[in-house]
Amino acid sequence: MTYTRRNLVEEQQEARQKIKQLAAICEQLHFQLGPVNWQQDGMRAMVYVNGIEIGPLIEFNQFEVDSVLRRVRINLLAHAALQSVHGAPDMKVLMWSPVDVSRPEEFLSLWIVTLETDERIAIAENIRDNQRVYEPYPFNSSDAEQCARLFGPASEGEYQPGETVTLKEREREFTGQILYSIPPGKVVASGRKPNSRGYHTSAGASSTSSIAARYIVDCHDGFPHIVNQTQVSRLDS
Repeated sequence: MTYTRRNLVEEQQEARQKIKQLAAICEQLHFQLGPVNWQQDGMRAMVYVNGIEIGPLIEFNQFEVDSVLRRVRINLLAHAALQSVHGAPDMKVLMWSPVDVSRPEEFLSLWIVTLETDERIAIAENIRDNQRVYEPYPFNSSDAEQCARLFGPASEGEYQPGETVTLKEREREFTGQILYSIPPGKVVASGRKPNSRGYHTSAGASSTSSIAARYIVDCHDGFPHIVNQTQVSRLDS
């Protein structure tokens, strides 16, 4: 709908109803919805959640729990990641990737946020004091116990921990050291979901090999890469 001054009252009424719907969903999701100036700005009123600007009300096309969670989550993940590295205001987030963990009791979910600098920031999603929060997740590459807590028991693979390898991911090549190997399963796929500030990947294709492993590889760019055995090769001698 195109809003003009002639139908301002109608726009305000719609905005008021949408805010009621959004407020109910935010309460269900443990988000703190800030004041929305719908009386003055109508559907163009800016929406703030947990004190962070999310976008104008008119851009919320679906008022369903999953849709609102996706929209708000990517903004709060991006904000937490940029804050953790003291990023410039115009620094962009390229990708949001959920991490497939074996024991998620420590948090609701764990995400890798990749910045335009290629730095990979791990952000944990939690509920604390009845509010959903997003905080940097400290990862120690030398802590095998932490790997076991996140990814489960180690498994045997063609490549061994400590070995330096190259890997291919999203049409790029990286060099790093294998930290840990785990059984085949879901890996972070290369599919993209368009978004105004980047794209969102999800855990996708499963390995069909019963003997291949997945590897946790430290490429010294933040949180390690989680890759299928078919993406890994030894360095040329």
